[in-house]
Formats: sequence, structure tokens, C-alpha cells
Amino acid sequence: MELTIREQLNELAEEKYRIFTSALTPGKDNILGVRTPLLRKMAAQIRKGDWRRYLKEAKADTMEEVMLQGMVIGSCGADIEEVLQLSQDFIPKIDCWSVCDSFCSGLKITKKHRDRMWEFLQPYLTSSKEYEIRFGVVMLLHYILPEYATFAFAHFDRIKHEGYYVKMAVAWVLSMYYVHLPELTFEYLKKNNLEDYTYNKALQKITESLRVNQETKAIIKSMKRK
Repeated sequence: MELTIREQLNELAEEKYRIFTSALTPGKDNILGVRTPLLRKMAAQIRKGDWRRYLKEAKADTMEEVMLQGMVIGSCGADIEEVLQLSQDFIPKIDCWSVCDSFCSGLKITKKHRDRMWEFLQPYLTSSKEYEIRFGVVMLLHYILPEYATFAFAHFDRIKHEGYYVKMAVAWVLSMYYVHLPELTFEYLKKNNLEDYTYNKALQKITESLRVNQETKAIIKSMKRK
């Protein structure tokens, strides 16, 4: 008899990993403790079958079940419009940074359809909901390109949400823009409308990067707001 998705997840769950993951995602009490590579293997198996039916019937009782659905959507091979519709249906299920960031990294179809995805992201970047905004911001990692940088910076300036996971997303993504587009990002850092906490966190993350030299780190540290 074939195991259900939940039964498979239960078999793969590790208590020590559950404790570790729970510590990284405060407030989440529905974590099983399944490692990400194992979830990806499950997603690959689901894609070989009737993955559309799976997505329609899938449950969201645990973090891993939700994460698995996001992995299937990101790698299903459907056309861009179907992926966007599936994404639109999935995004309301995002309730922690881990599911959000995993889903965003899996949407590799963005590379082939940047303009269409950019259009899709706009309502999320201007949303009032913490994880909708985080989704939009983290997706900007797919747009670390000179032609998009100014538009990304404008979004960072507009985001004023008080959610911790929004602020940390902006800080993290902005630090990645600095790593890959240092000159453009440095000019933005010299004149921006970020609130102090997010701005200082972005500087901190830049100085923590192994791809930034010590001389530059000293300059970045000197830009911290008091």
C-alpha cells in the first residue's frame, strides 16, 4: 500500500532536526523536522505523477507539507501563466520566512520571464501583509541586474511595514545587491529613505559578507546611523 505524503514525511522526520528548525522559526509549532534535500526528492517524485491533482488536494497541516507544495510549483515545468496562477494560490499559505525563501529560490522560471514576473510581483511589494511583502522582496534576488536596480531600490524606500521579517528581508536582499552591484548600491546607501533599523541591518549584513574586503567594510561601518 502506497504511503500518503504525510506518512512519508513522518518517516523522514528527525527529532533533533525538528528542534533545530523550530529554534530558527519562532512561533511555528507544526514542524516535523524533515531536511530540505529530502523534500526536494519528494517534490521530484511528485512531479513524475499527477502533480496538478496533488496541488489541488495537498494539505497545509505542517511546514514541510507547505514547503513541498512550493517546491512542486517551482519545478513543475508548466508555462509561466500557470506557474503564476499556482503561485497566487500558494502565497497565502506562506506564514514563515523558511517557506517563503524556499519558494522564492525555486521559482527559477523567473530568469526566462523577468518582465512578466516583475509585473506579477508589484501587488506583493505594495501589500500590507508581512509575508506577501517578504515574498516580493526576496524575489528581487532574481533581479540583481543594473537595469532593475533603481526600481528595486525604489521599492525598498517605499516599504514601511513594521514586520520583523519584512525588515530583515530588505536588509538581506539589499546586502546581496551590494555584493553584486557595489557601485550602484553604494550610491543608493548614501541617499535613501530606509528607516534606521533596516538601513543599519543592511550595513551589518554587508560587513558580514566574505565577498567584501576589509577596507570597504570599514567604510560601510562608518555609515551606520546612530
